Amino acid sequence: MNVSQSAAGQQLPDNSAENPAQSTTAGSPLVAEGIGKRISGPNSELVILDSLNVNVAPAEVVAIVGPSGSGKSTLLGILAGLDQPTSGQVRLLGQALTELDEDERARLRAGRVGFVFQSFQLLPGLTALENVMLPLELSGDTQAAARAAEMLDQVGLSDRSKHYPLQLSGGEQQRVAIARAFVSDPELLFADEPTGNLDHETGETIIELMFSLRSQKRSALVLVTHDNDLARRCDRTLMMQSGQLDEISSE
Repeated sequence: MNVSQSAAGQQLPDNSAENPAQSTTAGSPLVAEGIGKRISGPNSELVILDSLNVNVAPAEVVAIVGPSGSGKSTLLGILAGLDQPTSGQVRLLGQALTELDEDERARLRAGRVGFVFQSFQLLPGLTALENVMLPLELSGDTQAAARAAEMLDQVGLSDRSKHYPLQLSGGEQQRVAIARAFVSDPELLFADEPTGNLDHETGETIIELMFSLRSQKRSALVLVTHDNDLARRCDRTLMMQSGQLDEISSE
């Protein structure tokens, strides 16, 4: 069963199913329709994603859960414009991604979309401060250093600003990554197993920090996780299985 939701998170009526974007997605930072992903195998084509629909409302928090290898991270990459679907369309911040080349997609995301990954994805040759400054510099912000320093202070790392990633613990690296994700006040944040490389206690701290900042910034959040407790904190939970998405009732 495919999931096709309005910006308020309600099931679309039958008479709008053919073109739900027309009546349900105004102002939505993320709208995906008919997303498919297939790759060629030695004997046949492998279907990873099969005609998925996802709408995310402004400031909404959506969790994507499912077994390992079910396609969660593949879907996240497509929604963020980091990968291309075989079929279907993604509108990110109102722009159809198929109409943009790689550089144009990067410019669209700059300053408006944040990322938090399981593996932190910090640049090893840059200090904590420089890593946080990076999205601001890419968007031409002349106050990048001051804003990055303020953001590091918010995540409790002002005293580690000159340290390089390898000089930081895993939890500290993820706090730098969160600071980098939120420093530009993004409209939308993508997080892929943000606590996957952390112990339970550190992971809990990171989640509290991420949700607190998200609430302050009023950013929408799309979160891939295997943690059911974390998923229950989200506004909606989508289950990925066999290339399909089902919405899990909060009741």
